[in-house]
Amino acid sequence: MQKIKNQIINGKHNKPILIDYFFNKNEKQKPIVIFCHGYKGYKDWGSWNLMATHFANNDFFFIKFNFSHNGGTIKEPIDFPDLEAFSNNNYCIELDDLQSVIDSVLNDKNFTPEINKDNITLIGHSRGGGIVTLKANQNSKVSKVISWVGISDIEARFPKGQALEEWRKNGIGYIENSRTKQQMPNKFQVYENFMANKELLHIQTAVEQLKIPQLIIFGTNDEVVLPIEAENLHKWNPKSTLIGIENMNHGLGNTQPWSESTMPKDMQNVVKKTIEFINRKS
Repeated sequence: MQKIKNQIINGKHNKPILIDYFFNKNEKQKPIVIFCHGYKGYKDWGSWNLMATHFANNDFFFIKFNFSHNGGTIKEPIDFPDLEAFSNNNYCIELDDLQSVIDSVLNDKNFTPEINKDNITLIGHSRGGGIVTLKANQNSKVSKVISWVGISDIEARFPKGQALEEWRKNGIGYIENSRTKQQMPNKFQVYENFMANKELLHIQTAVEQLKIPQLIIFGTNDEVVLPIEAENLHKWNPKSTLIGIENMNHGLGNTQPWSESTMPKDMQNVVKKTIEFINRKS
C-alpha cells in the first residue's frame, strides 16, 4: 500500500495545504474519498492514520489534509504552532481549500490510473461535516457526502448580545484548547466573513438542495455537537441516511495521541457503516 504523506499543494490563500494519500497502487480506478478534519483539528489527530489505512485496504483512494489556516505548519503539522494563521481562518477559506484538494487530485496525472474521477465521496468530522455538506451542494463532481458528528448551523456557534459586541470591539476573542492549554485566537473577521457570505454558508439550504446520497452519523453521548443537529440535517433531507451510535462521544472514541494499533471500537463502527454506505449502489 502507498502512503504518501505531507505533500504540499498550493491553495488560494497564500498558505500551503499539507496533504496525505493512502491507496493500493494497482492501476485500478478506485473511488476517491476525501476527509476533512474539524475545528481545532488536523489530519493526523487520534486514529485518523489508522482510518486512512483501513480505507485504502478496502480499495479506496483516500485523502486527508490540513486546512491551510488550521494552525499547523509544514514543519509542525500536529497541534498549533501558528496561532496567527488560526486566527485568520474562516469558513470560506476552508471551502476554497477543499476545492483546491479536489482539483489537485483530479488534475494530477500520476494518479489518473488509480482514481475514478466520477466517484468522489466527501467525509467531514464536526465542523468539517458542515464544510463537506456545503461543498457537496456547490460542486457537481461530488457523488456522496458524509458527516461524522457534523454541525448543522454555523451562525448558532457565534456569541450573541453583549458577548458579540465585546468581540466586535476587541477585534479578537480566545478559546482554550483543553489538551494543549493554548489560548486559541479567533479574530472578528470570521464573523464578518460569515455575514458577508451568509447564503453561501447556510447549511440547511445546502442540505435541502442536495441531489446526491447523504449519510449522517452522530453519537448519543456527543456533548459538543448535540444529536439534535443530526436530526435536523435528516429532517431537511428525508432521503438521507441517519445513524446514531449508542454512547459514542464527539471524538468517535479517539483521544490524542492515539497509541493503540487499532481504531477505537466506535471509530471502527463508524468506518464500517461509512464504507457500506459508499459501496451502496445509488
